[in-house]
Amino acid sequence: GETVKIGWIDPLSGLMAPVGQNQLKSYQFMAEQFNKANAAGVKFEIVPIDNKLSPQESTNAVKSMIDQGVRFVVQGNGSGAALAIMDAVSKHNERNPGKEVIYLNYAAVDPAMTNEKCDYWHFRLDADTSMKMEAMSSFMAEQKDIKNVYILGQNYSHGVQVAKYAKETLARKRPDIKIVGEDLHPLAQVRDFAPYIAKIKAAGADTVITGNWGSDLSLLIKAANEGGYDGKFFTYYTGVTGTPTALGTGGAGRIFQIAYSHYNMGGQMEVWMKEFRNKYNDDFYTGSVIHVYELLGAAMAKAKSTDPVKVAAALEGLQVKSFNGEIEMRKPDHQLQQKLYM
Repeated sequence: GETVKIGWIDPLSGLMAPVGQNQLKSYQFMAEQFNKANAAGVKFEIVPIDNKLSPQESTNAVKSMIDQGVRFVVQGNGSGAALAIMDAVSKHNERNPGKEVIYLNYAAVDPAMTNEKCDYWHFRLDADTSMKMEAMSSFMAEQKDIKNVYILGQNYSHGVQVAKYAKETLARKRPDIKIVGEDLHPLAQVRDFAPYIAKIKAAGADTVITGNWGSDLSLLIKAANEGGYDGKFFTYYTGVTGTPTALGTGGAGRIFQIAYSHYNMGGQMEVWMKEFRNKYNDDFYTGSVIHVYELLGAAMAKAKSTDPVKVAAALEGLQVKSFNGEIEMRKPDHQLQQKLYM
């Protein structure tokens, strides 16, 4: 019967606002679904704050959330903001025993967050950059028509990591593939990707690998279509708001996405996706939102408490059945283990 406030910290303004707006609706929609029934019998309430994709704004948001009595925060867009939240939560918990906060990271995928910067109060529900690239490169290794690859990414930790792991995994699995070009561009600032497409074509690339998301991917795809580039794209986030629209019907057999969910899951996921589309005229694509509610509900039921200290302990090693099969919150690093799909 308790109400559990979940503090949502992500962009609602700027070029990435459509992504944040979709995900806030996703959290509100799924709160309604899980308030009908969850393992702990609690009610979830979303408290949103626009962080403008800024690490500093994210730190301020954590303080504001705590002042409002929020003990569970979620964020996903941008590893820079994610690291700031992780640091703010960790410092708060150290200084304020009895008022601890848990940070549930549903989409920020910098491997450092569960490796060298690992923190007890952080739980990641998405697969990290290296995990996705391991899967993606295994698929690419079998595609014999891939010979010349161009790597394009956003100039922050995620884009840098995508490039690093792409080169490392392809060298290991297909040493004959040439990396013919590599570029990093400012995050959420480029409005015309035509110059980048021109460079990709001039380099003779038959394939592009990109970790871009939001406007940085939809505008890239738009420029590729307009510039007549017909090579393959291997992506992390093609399903995100705006990109399917920019893609149109020209992506079949050409555009690939590695993710923990897809649009043809069937079952309960299909029911929810249809309901979401009918309600918001938009796609539900951030499946990790479902994991947030499933894991919190199961952990609270296991702990018989909504106290973050007890819930964090219950989350460690927790296994539940979800829309993509059995998932497990790995105890040593709080990295969710789950299936990935190409």
